[in-house]
Formats: sequence, C-alpha cells, structure tokens
Amino acid sequence: MANYLLVHGAWGGAWYWRDTLATLIRAGHRAHAVTLTGLGERAHLLNPRIDLETHIADVLGALEAEELSDCILVAHSYAGMLGTAVADRRPGRLRHLVYVDAVLPKPGESWSSAHSEATRAQRLDGAQANAQYAIPAPPADAFGLTGPLADWVNRRQTPHPGHTYTQPLDFDPARVAAVPRTFVSCTAPKLATIDPSRQRIADPQFWGGHWAAGGGARVVEMATGHDPMLTEPQAFHALLLGLGQ
Repeated sequence: MANYLLVHGAWGGAWYWRDTLATLIRAGHRAHAVTLTGLGERAHLLNPRIDLETHIADVLGALEAEELSDCILVAHSYAGMLGTAVADRRPGRLRHLVYVDAVLPKPGESWSSAHSEATRAQRLDGAQANAQYAIPAPPADAFGLTGPLADWVNRRQTPHPGHTYTQPLDFDPARVAAVPRTFVSCTAPKLATIDPSRQRIADPQFWGGHWAAGGGARVVEMATGHDPMLTEPQAFHALLLGLGQ
C-alpha cells in the first residue's frame, strides 16, 4: 500500500481527480485529493487575501491531517508551485514528487514569472475586474478538451485567487532535488504556458545543476493534452500505480 496526495491546478478542485482517486483506492492504496482554499467545493471561501502561502498551507495541512508519510505527491499545472514548496519544507514526508505538466519555478519566481507579458496582463486584468480579486477560468478548450469532457470541466471550474499568481516562492533547489521526481510532459497539444517548464528540465544547469544531479529526475512524455488524468487516464494511472509498487 502506498500513500498518494493529489493536488489540482488552477481553477480546479478535488473533483479533477475523481477517476484517479477511484483507481488508486481500488488498487489498495491510500489516496487523498486536496481542494485548495477558494476553489471547487471551497469556492465560498474565496477572498482577496488568499495567496500562495494559503495554498501551500492547504497541502501541508493535508499531509498532517491524513498523517501521510512516504507520500507520492502529485501536482498538476499551477500546483507545481505547491509541490516544490512542500518538497522544500517537508522533504522527509515524500517518497516521490510528480509534476504533471506543471509549473516549475526557479527560486524567487512566481507562477507568472515565466509567462508572456500578454498572458500576465490578461490574467491580472481579469483578477482586477473581479470583486474577490480572482482570475476568471479560461474555457476548457484552451487546454485541448472537447465534447462532454470540456462541458464537464467548464461547469465545475471556478475563479482562481489572483495573489497566488504573483507571489514569489523562495526554496532551496538542493532540498527539493533530494526528493525523487517525475515530470509528465503532455505534448498533444502542448500548453504554451508550460513550455518554459519543458525547456528547463532539458537544461542540465537548471536549479544550478541540482535538477538532473544524481539521476533523481525523469521525464515521461505523454501524447495527450494538459489533463492526462482526464484524456489518457489508463496510461496516466498506470504511471502513478508504478510509483506505488
């Protein structure tokens, strides 16, 4: 039996992991999904004070409340910021960190740091226009989703707290790199805002060389869109199950 903690990306919720949770539990593992403050079924808590540290505290709190150790932490998209922070602050609690087509920051960067000026302005303008300073959700087809799956995601997405977008994260790359890591790179179609992460993992000097040092990181390419837990669940779940063996 392995312990899994699943963390959704921007505009999402624990609902994003519905089928993943069922698959992991059916295989005999312990699996939990966090819903970040202000999102999903916790959207009623949305307020302008929510920032990156709020969401880091959500994930750390789940580790503590569920008494998870030797944990496989699975971080999707924006949650790459949170997975990095948790690996820096609680490395001894993690067996493996999975970045799922995720934001991969440098120390001192925010989620927005690697985005284009146009993307940054669009998101910040959207947050400014929202009474709770939250970024409106893009349509699901922006992530390559179509048909009933896109309809399901569009119904459930909620605005994302704006200050999480611009608050920088300080961390020690050597501490994070001490945790075994897998980066799942989704390539069909590629999401442009994740391209900086893909470029970074190909750079042997990323994190001052710590990312690739000692063979602790691997990259798995999947020929699917940004949400493999929805669009390629069999292959994605097989990858997660393999880490729990």
